[in-house]
Amino acid sequence: MDEKKFSFEDLEVYKMAKILVRDIYSLQHIFPKYETYALGDQVRRSASSVTSNIAEGSGRSSFKEKAHFIEIA
Repeated sequence: MDEKKFSFEDLEVYKMAKILVRDIYSLQHIFPKYETYALGDQVRRSASSVTSNIAEGSGRSSFKEKAHFIEIA
């Protein structure tokens, strides 16, 4: 069965953001132990929010709303 992809998944910026998230998660072990939950958590959440905002914006109906979420990303 061939699954349809959402249009945002074809965007280069979305693909690059996914790579960023993967790289951030794989590099988090180099943070000092005292930063694991503070800085580490903040960096992980901010990287993940890029892909989330691109996806959220793609589901909006107006260009203005789409642009707003891309600006946030």
